[in-house]
Amino acid sequence: MSEQVAIDALGTRGDGIAREPSTVFVPFALPGETVTIERQGGRGQLLSVDHASPERRDAPCPHFGRCGGCDLQHLGDRLYAHFKRDLVVDALAREGLSPEVAPLEPCAPGSRRRAVFTAVRAGPRVLFGFHEALSHRIAPIETCLVAVPEIVARLKRFERLATLLIDRKRELRMTVTRTQTGLDVAIEQTAKLSAELRQSAIAWGAEDQAVARLSVDGETLIENRVPTIDVAGVAVPFPAGAFLQAVAGAENRMAEIALAHLAPSKAVADLFCGFGAFTLRLARHHAVHAAEFDAPALASLEKARRAASGLKPVTVERRDLFRRPLTAKELARFDGVLFDPPRAGAEAQAREIAASGVRRVAAVSCNPVTLARDAAILVAGGYRLLRVTPIDQFLWSHHVEAVALFER
Repeated sequence: MSEQVAIDALGTRGDGIAREPSTVFVPFALPGETVTIERQGGRGQLLSVDHASPERRDAPCPHFGRCGGCDLQHLGDRLYAHFKRDLVVDALAREGLSPEVAPLEPCAPGSRRRAVFTAVRAGPRVLFGFHEALSHRIAPIETCLVAVPEIVARLKRFERLATLLIDRKRELRMTVTRTQTGLDVAIEQTAKLSAELRQSAIAWGAEDQAVARLSVDGETLIENRVPTIDVAGVAVPFPAGAFLQAVAGAENRMAEIALAHLAPSKAVADLFCGFGAFTLRLARHHAVHAAEFDAPALASLEKARRAASGLKPVTVERRDLFRRPLTAKELARFDGVLFDPPRAGAEAQAREIAASGVRRVAAVSCNPVTLARDAAILVAGGYRLLRVTPIDQFLWSHHVEAVALFER
């Protein structure tokens, strides 16, 4: 049964919230709108917008509404920027923190250098694209307005490769990354590679010189060139399918903010360092100790460090910082710390930093909630939260990055 409701606010995932006659979350609805919905538990399916907000705009992507990747394309620029900034402000406020929060740093369309695609069998067909919102269903795509052109131009070729390698029962996952030397294509959960399948996949990789490397379930099938990522003029060998900041411009801005804050430091610990996106930038001016659990990422950092010139001393340690954070005693030799953890945050490490005498701390986060929790730990330990800068790295989604700066 349909009903008409008034939208009062936006939730943290960008859904409209109507509170009367009872609370319901309505995807793609905006504050100030009157909409007709069909209620499905606590969520409402939007049937029509009866009175539109002046902040509403036409979504530019033909897949909007089905593809789960971009859920905020219907927001005008002003509301979009305020919404993402408020995600950070509100998370900090819930922890009793009210620092200076800068305006949202913008992100351009067509700039995401890493995309993760999924393919599934649907009877005789193979569906290739992105997951729908809150669903295991796949939304097939023909374009993507956030990915770099080198990836978008080859969507049909990626679909052909997925169709070739897909398992009969499992979802296939394909991570495509634009590197300095070409595309890194890493596929997981494929069918068992027969000799024929292997040769077909190799032929696929060989026919397009834009492909630097093709790997399947960790095995490199073809490497036309070693994929590398440029970090402050240092060529870092890129581990197949590895994590990196999705937008190079966002990474540069995060580094710029953090490094300016840590400039007075002589020795810096870079925690959750990955393959060194911040380590190598820091090493231009500081002695750096880099800690990370991912062995291939650390191996890439070590190789890049050895080949680079003009760097200050860099030491590398493989360490599970969730289970065994650097202790306050170990941190005594540093006057600066940068940490960039996964979405779960760095609670255990934050407690050790809070107990240390480190003078300056920069925290990079993809989750405002865990950032706020970790920030509260540092503040309770005697740090002052100077300012926080939200950075839009995942355009038109409800995800937001942030850099927080602390001083003891």
